[in-house]
Amino acid sequence: MFTGIIEQLGRVARTVDAAGNLTVTIEPNTMWADLSLGESIAVNGTCLTVTTWDHAGFTVDLSRETLAKTAPHWQAGHKVNLERAMTAQARFGGHVVSGHVDGVGEVLTVEAQPGAYTMTVRAPAALARYLVPKGSVTVDGVSLTVVDVGGPAGSRADLRADEFTLWLVPHTLDVTTLHTWTAGTQVNLEADQMAKYAERLLLMRDWTPPSPGPAASGGNEVSA
Repeated sequence: MFTGIIEQLGRVARTVDAAGNLTVTIEPNTMWADLSLGESIAVNGTCLTVTTWDHAGFTVDLSRETLAKTAPHWQAGHKVNLERAMTAQARFGGHVVSGHVDGVGEVLTVEAQPGAYTMTVRAPAALARYLVPKGSVTVDGVSLTVVDVGGPAGSRADLRADEFTLWLVPHTLDVTTLHTWTAGTQVNLEADQMAKYAERLLLMRDWTPPSPGPAASGGNEVSA
């Protein structure tokens, strides 16, 4: 489990293709001294397992399923956002992030504002219903607040139902990869888990479990 508060940046040092799967070596800006084998790290919002590590970096394995569901951030030299799994003692500065990417979005616009940047992102249609004004969304592993959304329950008529806007302050740009975004950049998106749980509860409220069948005999029957 993560919070969407990025700890540091890293870069993809190298990749090795293994029958369509990838083994990726990542070098953080500052390598953690207490990293352990099997630990979970969110890399651009994707929860991955540390398989090896040394003083310079660590490796993770990506399956074909993960590669198909995430943005193409795995080329050597690519900068990535890194967050280790949260601990019970840490401050919860963002929101609940699972590291399970729901889909890939596309940055549509990036506009400079006094002291900040505004961005418009288009989400996959299946994710649009989870986006609400002032709600939370994870973008490339960063916990962000949705400013406006389009569609029937939206707050801006000029946006499509699958589009939303973000307002990024200088600190967020300085400590994440978001300062590299331009129109056309593909990004990993994870919707707020609370919205998905609420939807599931509503869908299941009228569901009735099937009646159990006749109980099986518990002993051996002997015929006369």
